[in-house]
Amino acid sequence: MNLGEQLKAQAAVVEDWLDQSLPEPADASASRLVEAMRYSLQAGGKRLRPVLCAWTCAAVAGEVNASARAAAVALEMLHTYSLIHDDLPAMDDDDVRRGRPSCHRAFDEATAILAGDALQTAAFATLAELDDAAAARDLARWLARASGIGGMACGQQLDLDGTGVDADPVAVEHTHRLKTGALLAASLCMGARAGGMAQQELEPLYAAGQELGVAFQITDDVLDRTADPVRLGKSVGKDLRQGKQTALAASSVEHAMATARVKVQDALGVMDGLGLADARITALCYFLVERDH
Repeated sequence: MNLGEQLKAQAAVVEDWLDQSLPEPADASASRLVEAMRYSLQAGGKRLRPVLCAWTCAAVAGEVNASARAAAVALEMLHTYSLIHDDLPAMDDDDVRRGRPSCHRAFDEATAILAGDALQTAAFATLAELDDAAAARDLARWLARASGIGGMACGQQLDLDGTGVDADPVAVEHTHRLKTGALLAASLCMGARAGGMAQQELEPLYAAGQELGVAFQITDDVLDRTADPVRLGKSVGKDLRQGKQTALAASSVEHAMATARVKVQDALGVMDGLGLADARITALCYFLVERDH
């Protein structure tokens, strides 16, 4: 089975986990909110973060256990919340996500904000329901670290602050490391922790995951300039129109992609030292920069 087939098969499993984990409305007044949550969470996508989490757990423990399943669901809920909010007019102002109208276009802006809020809390509730209290605590800590002021939320703020400002390559990479890299790093660490990896080995793994995230975001920046919008599933050319600081602001496509590939190689070197760079994880890491959508 090649990587594409493995990704498709694992994504289908993740879809089942998500379907089983979606909350039901507490009363009729919440039905529109839950509908908006389901609309965004079930919109498809590559499910890279939960897949990376599941495969990392399997590399450590030989199987995908209950903790890894909960972590995978929580990661995708958190990621989907971030996409809903990222598309809002006050943020990146995008009308299309995963090939169909963004949540605030399919519903309304207020409902989209609340759907994102509810998915964020559902992510942590999913972890809190684990029978293994120590695992629940540690997984929630990694998710909070990656999504809060030391991770994705701060990266989003830096991205907004940098709009319309002359590009600084160091600042751009720092933004990428937080905005995109932190949640990919958490995917690795949460999978490894679920599988039983020792705490002292998780910090270097987190740093490696952030480098993977920078490589992933470099590729996103390139695709925003070069990709087919239908295949990409969202608008293209938006970064340039909005004056965003990207990896291409002070670099060519060729140089940016060369940098991304080096970062993947460096991250895989760390992961190999931890016994995590098996064939499918290695292939998935290279896919992060070789994808065309």
